[in-house]
Amino acid sequence: MSLLTKFVFPPSLFVTATSLVSFSSLAIGGLSEIRGKHMQYSKFVGVNNNPVSESKKKLISSRTGMVLLYTPAFLAGLSSFAIFPDEGFRFFLLQSAITIHFLKRVLESAFVHKYSGEMALEATITILLSYFISSVIMLISQHLTMGFPEPPIDLKNPGILLFLIGIIGDFYHHILLSKLRSGKNAKEYKIPKGGLFDVVICPHYLFE
Repeated sequence: MSLLTKFVFPPSLFVTATSLVSFSSLAIGGLSEIRGKHMQYSKFVGVNNNPVSESKKKLISSRTGMVLLYTPAFLAGLSSFAIFPDEGFRFFLLQSAITIHFLKRVLESAFVHKYSGEMALEATITILLSYFISSVIMLISQHLTMGFPEPPIDLKNPGILLFLIGIIGDFYHHILLSKLRSGKNAKEYKIPKGGLFDVVICPHYLFE
């Protein structure tokens, strides 16, 4: 029981507070989606129940919005190499994972994905902040573990392997999705095939 208590409630008040806030935010967001109040991007733009307020929303192109979503989190990961230059190999892995993941998402958003819709600026800012804040919290939380004993089971190598499998599989299935829209103005949704699409509904999310 004492081990479980240490795991659920880490010694840092910052980590405990941010973990609770993050969990609560995710729960609220999930309940909103279940109730039909969707984040306003792609096919969900304008589907909420108040057409008057929806018509007043500031819209931007999906490509611009998606690039904006990931850029601050990428910059947070990149700048952490200068802010925390010598924090050990475990911290380096976290910095690299955050930076590579969000750089990949920026490049995919700019050059791979095919878009047909728009994004509400309000939703863009909300998601942008969630990615950025989550990245910063992970980096600070790992920084606060400096000086603590290493975990009794070393999972760094399996973690690196899992990360590489995830990022490669995610990219591959994003390529397959981008090929569904052959024409520049093609907007219809199609059933994807190939890869793991015949086995899993959203294999790109599974790998991510």
